[in-house]
Amino acid sequence: MFYRRKYYIVANQYLDEFNKLFNEVNLPNQLKHGTRIVGRWMLPLDENRVEVFAIWEYDSKDEYERIEANIRSDETHVQRIADWYKSKGGRDIVHRDWFLEVRNEEIYSTVPTLN
Repeated sequence: MFYRRKYYIVANQYLDEFNKLFNEVNLPNQLKHGTRIVGRWMLPLDENRVEVFAIWEYDSKDEYERIEANIRSDETHVQRIADWYKSKGGRDIVHRDWFLEVRNEEIYSTVPTLN
């Protein structure tokens, strides 16, 4: 199995819109292309920031790469994301003001039977 953690530090004032984008746009598209979500959680860090992260599961790293390539070539989804960024002032503004940190990481189990 291959596991991935997508991690964001989000400015609080954008959290509702960010969660809405995930639930209405990103999650359905990920599932459509075969991704399996283990879960998505958030943890308030202070009065201004929230950590949001999701754990995703794939049969292998090759499957992850194939699914990601399919998502990036899904023209309808790509346009929907571009339109969303445009409605929020542009990708640069969102990444500067909304997302204080973003990471996409492979994670490893410490339980031998899960590897």
